Amino acid sequence: MGVKKKKEMQVAALTICHQDLETLKSFADVEGKNLASLLLHCVQLTDGVLQIHYIKQIVPLLEKADKNGMCDPTIQSCLDILAGIYLSLSLKNPLKKVLASSLNSLPEFFLPEAMHRFTSRLREELNTTDLYSYRKVTDNISSCMENFNLGRASVNNLLKNVLHFLQKSLIEILEENRKCAGNHIIQTQLMNDLLVGIRVSMMLVQKVQDFQGNLWKTSDSPIWQNMCGLLSIFTKVLSDDDLLQTVQSTSGLAIILFIKTMFHPSEKIPHLISSVLLRSVDCTSVPEWFMSSCRSLCCGDISQSAVLFLCQGTLAMLDWQNGSMGRSGEALLLDTAHVLFTLSSQIKEPTLEMFLSRILASWTNSAIQVLESSSPSLTDSLNGNSSIVGRLLEYVYTHWEHPLDALRHQTKIMFKNLLQMHRLTVEGADFVPDPFFVELTESLLRLEWHIKGKYTCLGCLVECIGVEHILAIDKTIPSQILEVMGDQSLVPYASDLLETMFRNHKSHLKSQTAESSWIDQWHETWVSPLLFILCEGNLDQKSYVIDYYLPKLLSYSPESLQYMVKILQTSIDAKTGQEQSFPSLGSCNSRGALGALMACLRIARAHGHLQSATDTWENLVSDARIKQGLIHQHCQIRIDTLGLLCESNRSTEIVSMEEMQWIQFFITYNLNSQSPGVRQQICSLLKKLFCRIQESSQVLYKLEQSKSKREPENELTKQHPSVSLQQYKNFMSSICNSLFEALFAGSSYSTRFSALTILGSIAEVFHVPEGRIYTVYQLSHDIDVGRFQTLMECFTSTFEDVKILAFDLLMKLSKTAVHFQDSEKLQGLFQAALELSTSTKPYDCVTASYLLNFLIWQDALPSSLSAYLTQQVACDNGDTPAAVVERNTLMVIKCLMENLEEEVSQAENSLLQAAAAFPMYGRVHCITGALQKLSLNLQLVSEWRPVVEKLLLMSYRLSTVVSPVIQSSSPEGLIPMDTDSESASRLHMILNEIQPRDTNDYFNQAKILKEHDSFDMKDLNASVVNIDTSTEIKGKEVKTCDVTAQMVLVCCWRSMKEVALLLGMLCQLLPMQPVPESSDGLLTVEQVKEIGDYFKQHLLQSRHRGAFELAYTGFVKLTEVLNRCPNVSLQKLPEQWLWSVLEEIKCSDPSSKLCATRRSAGIPFYIQALLASEPKKGRMDLLKITMKELISLAGPTDDIQSTVPQVHALNILRALFRDTRLGENIIPYVADGAKAAILGFTSPVWAVRNSSTLLFSALITRIFGVKRAKDEHSKTNRMTGREFFSRFPELYPFLLKQLETVANTVDSDMGEPNRHPSMFLLLLVLERLYASPMDGTSSALSMGPFVPFIVRCGHSPVYHSREMAARALVPFVMIDHIPNTIRTLLSTLPSCTDQCFRQNHIHGTLLQVFHLLQAYSDSKHGTNSDFQHELTDITVCTKAKLWLAKRQNPCLVTRAVCIDILFLLTCCLNKSAKDNQPVLESLGFWEEVRGIISGSELITGFPWAFKAPGLPQYLQSLTRLAIAAVWAAAAKSGERERNVPISFSQLLESAFPEVRSLTLEALLEKFLAAASGLGEKGLPPLLCNMGEKFLLLAMKENHPECFCKILKILHCMDPGEWLPQTEHCVHLTPKEFLIWTMDIASNERSEIQSVALRLASKVISHHMQTCVENRELIAAELKQWVQLVILSCEDHLPTESRLAVVEVLTSTTPLFLTNPHPILELQDTLALWKCVLTLLQSEEQAVRDAATETVTTAMSQENTCQSTEFAFCQVDASIALALALAVLCDLLQQWDQLAPGLPILLGWLLGESDDLVACVESMHQVEEDYLFEKAEVNFWAETLLFVKYLCKHLFCLLSKSGWRPPSPEMLCHLQRMVSEQCHLLSQLFRELPPAAEFVKTVEFTRLRIQEERTLACLRLLAFLEGKEGEDTLVLSVWDSYAEARQLTLPRTEAAC
Repeated sequence: MGVKKKKEMQVAALTICHQDLETLKSFADVEGKNLASLLLHCVQLTDGVLQIHYIKQIVPLLEKADKNGMCDPTIQSCLDILAGIYLSLSLKNPLKKVLASSLNSLPEFFLPEAMHRFTSRLREELNTTDLYSYRKVTDNISSCMENFNLGRASVNNLLKNVLHFLQKSLIEILEENRKCAGNHIIQTQLMNDLLVGIRVSMMLVQKVQDFQGNLWKTSDSPIWQNMCGLLSIFTKVLSDDDLLQTVQSTSGLAIILFIKTMFHPSEKIPHLISSVLLRSVDCTSVPEWFMSSCRSLCCGDISQSAVLFLCQGTLAMLDWQNGSMGRSGEALLLDTAHVLFTLSSQIKEPTLEMFLSRILASWTNSAIQVLESSSPSLTDSLNGNSSIVGRLLEYVYTHWEHPLDALRHQTKIMFKNLLQMHRLTVEGADFVPDPFFVELTESLLRLEWHIKGKYTCLGCLVECIGVEHILAIDKTIPSQILEVMGDQSLVPYASDLLETMFRNHKSHLKSQTAESSWIDQWHETWVSPLLFILCEGNLDQKSYVIDYYLPKLLSYSPESLQYMVKILQTSIDAKTGQEQSFPSLGSCNSRGALGALMACLRIARAHGHLQSATDTWENLVSDARIKQGLIHQHCQIRIDTLGLLCESNRSTEIVSMEEMQWIQFFITYNLNSQSPGVRQQICSLLKKLFCRIQESSQVLYKLEQSKSKREPENELTKQHPSVSLQQYKNFMSSICNSLFEALFAGSSYSTRFSALTILGSIAEVFHVPEGRIYTVYQLSHDIDVGRFQTLMECFTSTFEDVKILAFDLLMKLSKTAVHFQDSEKLQGLFQAALELSTSTKPYDCVTASYLLNFLIWQDALPSSLSAYLTQQVACDNGDTPAAVVERNTLMVIKCLMENLEEEVSQAENSLLQAAAAFPMYGRVHCITGALQKLSLNLQLVSEWRPVVEKLLLMSYRLSTVVSPVIQSSSPEGLIPMDTDSESASRLHMILNEIQPRDTNDYFNQAKILKEHDSFDMKDLNASVVNIDTSTEIKGKEVKTCDVTAQMVLVCCWRSMKEVALLLGMLCQLLPMQPVPESSDGLLTVEQVKEIGDYFKQHLLQSRHRGAFELAYTGFVKLTEVLNRCPNVSLQKLPEQWLWSVLEEIKCSDPSSKLCATRRSAGIPFYIQALLASEPKKGRMDLLKITMKELISLAGPTDDIQSTVPQVHALNILRALFRDTRLGENIIPYVADGAKAAILGFTSPVWAVRNSSTLLFSALITRIFGVKRAKDEHSKTNRMTGREFFSRFPELYPFLLKQLETVANTVDSDMGEPNRHPSMFLLLLVLERLYASPMDGTSSALSMGPFVPFIVRCGHSPVYHSREMAARALVPFVMIDHIPNTIRTLLSTLPSCTDQCFRQNHIHGTLLQVFHLLQAYSDSKHGTNSDFQHELTDITVCTKAKLWLAKRQNPCLVTRAVCIDILFLLTCCLNKSAKDNQPVLESLGFWEEVRGIISGSELITGFPWAFKAPGLPQYLQSLTRLAIAAVWAAAAKSGERERNVPISFSQLLESAFPEVRSLTLEALLEKFLAAASGLGEKGLPPLLCNMGEKFLLLAMKENHPECFCKILKILHCMDPGEWLPQTEHCVHLTPKEFLIWTMDIASNERSEIQSVALRLASKVISHHMQTCVENRELIAAELKQWVQLVILSCEDHLPTESRLAVVEVLTSTTPLFLTNPHPILELQDTLALWKCVLTLLQSEEQAVRDAATETVTTAMSQENTCQSTEFAFCQVDASIALALALAVLCDLLQQWDQLAPGLPILLGWLLGESDDLVACVESMHQVEEDYLFEKAEVNFWAETLLFVKYLCKHLFCLLSKSGWRPPSPEMLCHLQRMVSEQCHLLSQLFRELPPAAEFVKTVEFTRLRIQEERTLACLRLLAFLEGKEGEDTLVLSVWDSYAEARQLTLPRTEAAC
């Protein structure tokens, strides 16, 4: 939001030559009133805009002259100069159009002279011979033809000259382009000139009148000869594939236009063009001029692209309207269609595909024009049932899912035009019942909703035939479309379709119904499904519906808002009433309606459907609901409520006081949002609010400044403007206070990110005023020393996002920042930055970089640094800010380089010492960071040049030191150390083997070190260069540091990374010297080449991924610079490097340094960088040649020597196919890549197979898209067979042939079975294809031939291959054909009498039957009669093969699959038989099933120690079937067990855990349904009274999974039913059973622990509620349970354990937490409350959200619902913490337990004793070398926030009268403890070094947190003693840091 500033017009001033200037001066009169004077004044101006004013005065001045002025030499000369001016101006200069417009109004008597002058000047232009000036002349010809009468007349006069010039210029440009091959910058310019030349030639033919006649059509006419010459050039251009396709395309247009203009008679033109397109030109019958100009089109072999562009010209240049070309034109139209269809099956290049789609769409437009006045024969050829329309529909269906958006758009145009064509062919008849439309509608609706093309085509169909006919087929279509709006990729299509439909429907209903009743029907159809989704849909669905669909609906029908609000308000009120009546229901029921209401109101207000904030929307929703929405647990509701407050369609709408209060309330609790998306939305919405405040304040300020005494009623504000402005100022100040308070010590990353982002928005919106512009608020006015220090401390965050935001904010406040710094502090900051830049923690150097940049930009560097500058530079005090920054940057970089040079020298002696003490990458990172912020317009070039040269040499030196580790074959674990000489000698050998070329001492000398390798830092520190001797690095103490392999590796690869980024940035930012002597550049050509060689060496030789990935980033920057470089030698470097590396890959030399392992390491990255930087608008020649080479290398080879090149080629291809920057340009090579991958998978060499697999994976992603669904086989990542094989036609014969080869030998009888590894990849591809109803009848790419081979692949000896074949078969069979296919497969199975059969064959066939049956049962027509009939037939066929499920079949694997099929059949038939007809019983099916179960091993048992393949699978399948049989028998016999072959008891007593587990799972499902009330009839009688059984099972079950399920079942059951039975059943009293359960919960550490805890809690609750009198008997167990709950809350436990605790606490809240008469002791009750508070601060969102339910339950009880205003509301964890403390304090008062409870709460406030111990230990321990350990990184929990809330509520509680204070002894004890802590903290602060917040961040933060906790305790204790007055209550824990220190804790200044 905000007013957009109007862009100022930039106009280049016109100039004239010296001679013309002298002429004007000679003719100018003294008064300056004649034309010469006017022009002289004009040309002497330098402002083009002012010159326009003078140009417009020319004609009025000439109009005053009479006819005698024609002979005035002044006017003649001025007209001549004006002609020169016009032709000298550039095409896009506005002056040119203004001059043309003025001269168009020239008086008639001046026109002849003006024309003469213009013609003369233009003739001079046409005679130019400079090739690079041709473009200017061509542009002038073009501009003369555009709305400029004089220009057009001049061109007419010089037509012969113009045509001659165009012919000459095009010929020369083509020749020059050929000579400049390889220089793509020049070539691009020349091709653009060529394009303009062709377009101007076409413009001449179309606009010059002479071409309308026939006088020029003689062979000896110069115009004719030039026309023939131009036509010849166009033909040559069309056939030249080295030119841009845009140029070729335009040539195609020009050829047809010239033929149309030149050929006579015109009636034969269609026939001639048709013969050219069909390549059937009769050379004897065409004119000689045509043969000579277009010989290649008549006799040669025309390329596909040439034919395509000729088709485009045919459709665009010929006149198709009104049937002007007659029958021959109609024939040409049909011929063009056939040619285009032929091309569509041949063209696969993406750009040509795009052209083809546009041309086909253009063809449909032309067809519509012809049909409007066509003959009956054409009508028959173009109706919906014609072959041409059929082919076009196939094209649409094939390409409507194409990855190119533009191509998909063309398919929409085609489809829309096809419908229009068919409507024209039915000649005005009633087309709605037309069979074509009916069939099209039904076929589209049969498609699944994941197909994007379905939406666009349905939208076109709705516009054509109306939505009512579609809704008549299926009324649920709106709901179906809304359901898919959870998929982001489908949302735009779905919302557009819905909009088309509801608009059409409303129009139809209004036209059909006179009354207003139609609106109810419209609401029912479109609004009701929308409200359902908003209330009940998932989060993604709601978000997308709100963003895409709801605005469209409300924009079209604003009156629907009242209807929606009414429905939602009613829903909320009804459910709220329910909640108040039944508090146990919680508040989740009202979530949806409240969220939907907020969403609707937000969209309505943002789009202006509500008049104003105060008059409309506030009356629609209550204050309470807005507050509830602002802290709701669901983030979308919070965002919508905030959006309702912030967004408005009027940018100057006043923000009301209520809105400001709500915003303040929102910010208090929502900064810590964990979702990045939510944070982004919050910051964006608040920025909109700030813009509204800023802009409305401008309006208010103007109102206030108005001098009018009258004060009429103003619609903007109902109060005085000054009052509103003051409210704004107070509000913004309050917001900033809240945001700065949120940056407290220990605040989470998300809080800091949100606060800094919002502060940045405030600084941006309320910027420092310029001039006298009023600004209501300035952030800088609210910045003090403490807040400035707070922002500085944000640099210490381990997240770079926070550093960036803090830095940017400080830069916006730069004018105020310098006031808060003193020289000593700045010196400390600079020294801290230098120290951090050598830290072994990688993130420390990032902090150092930001600190240094801050000091640079603030001009706050120590004065000692000026020694690094020359006298002249250092003393220059009159610099601009940019110059100051440049000078400071230079000083810092020189300082860093001096330090780095010393460290590199030491590293050359000992890399181990460098890695442990001063890893050099930090220095380089700081140098890079300083350079990145620097302006490109450098002033101190002479100073910078030696610095850059030295920096490059230093980078190479550093790289030389660390590269041996990176280039070793095993860099990750490499460190030359060992404990004995023998091991050291072995290590020495290894080092020589892995690094034979290295001479570094590090590798040639294995060092024997002590067991704990360490060294003294004294000597090291002595050698570090110090900037100021007064501040030395602490080196007096001995610091030991163990060297680890990780430290060495991190030092090396990060150094390489930083060097690569530095070099890449230098190339990108610094200007290059075109020649060595040049003074305007910093990098020489030679230096750039050296950098390129450096990148080449390290990308091709590095082994460590981190090193070469970052080297790649730097190299990409270099290649981008080189491709834009005008220096030809540099421009060609990437091409030379590419050929060099390809040759090295091909040579396969054993001595090659290229890495053949690690996926070829950096080689793919190197080639990626070279290819990705190639200009995309060019021909991509490098890519084409490279892909050709790589694919030839990647193919299979018999030469073992070619293995390494093959591996490299496969790895490189994988990288290229994954590179999104290559886009569609890589698609033409997908088929060849797939072939190489599939064939490579059959290689005997493992490396080739591995690389082939990786390549194949990349190809699958490239073809089918990134996986968008959890289901691996979801259709969102699949495509139809037609689409796949149309895009990759070469794969059709290849895959078919490969599959046939595999299928023919997969079950060979000869010897060892051939496993054919390629089958795996073949099936992976095929299972991602599916048949579509829209595939048509064409058999060219039919999927049918694959089916028999896939079936035979099911006979594979490999189990996994059989499963894949079964899955792959399913999509190849249409739903309607599945039953026949199943019957066919079943018929191939052997009968029980067959003697010879293979179990592999049986298993594969049964799997295919199973998957097909599953797909059939999941299909949407699963309940109709045909479906049931087909299933019955399948059941009959299956019965014939039932022996496979019995013991007659010895194979358990096949038996299991057969049983699975039987089970699936029972499910399908039960689902289809709604009226419970005994279909299965009538078939005798259940009888057969009972027989199978009775004869199975479940009844008879297994032989002892029986083991067989497939046993677990068989048992599971059999158990599932047995359970189904038991339920079926129970249902049939009226819930009595009869004819049941096996009972649940028998299944539960099985010896096999698989059987017990499945049985328990089935029973648990029933118990859960009964417990939740979801079961229709409650618990089945079959399961009643089973408590005793489960108790017995629990005692003897030893399988963990089964045991867990038994406990879950017991938890679901009512303890009153089974607990009394424990004594006689398991010989345990209820109390002993409780102890047993708690023991399990204490000892187990898995899911069992969670379940046992839930069960124990339920038992405890049962005891408490039933045994009120004997509660003291289980007091000990109650205490044990409390301890168990406390222990289960610990952070190290799994999430499941903590969720169990939350569930337990929620269920026991009324009993233990909020009971008006507490059952537990106070200490235990408070311990449980502490658990709730701990869980609310968990880092796991699931745990926090669950814990909020506990709080909601606690504050919704009868005795607590008044303690907060959010009872019965579902709140977010951020406010739940405050609410929980509010409820607890209220309960302490109710219980009258404040005095005994206060010490415990003060203990919470002060923290655990361990907290301070940790601080002390961290201060004295030696720093551990965990390089990437980011210490205490908190994403959610904020200790001081808890302290703030607790302190606030305790003050409120203590301020109330009527409570007994704690005893003096207790107070003394507390005071002593706090004072001891104060003393210790003071001592610890003194021990901290200067700038501790930066160099000792972790320790400093811990102390700060502990200090704030101590301070809070001191205040409370002081209040208790009565030492503080009432003012204490308003004191904040967040008083400034300095103030807090003065109050309580004396510390040294060093601790500041």
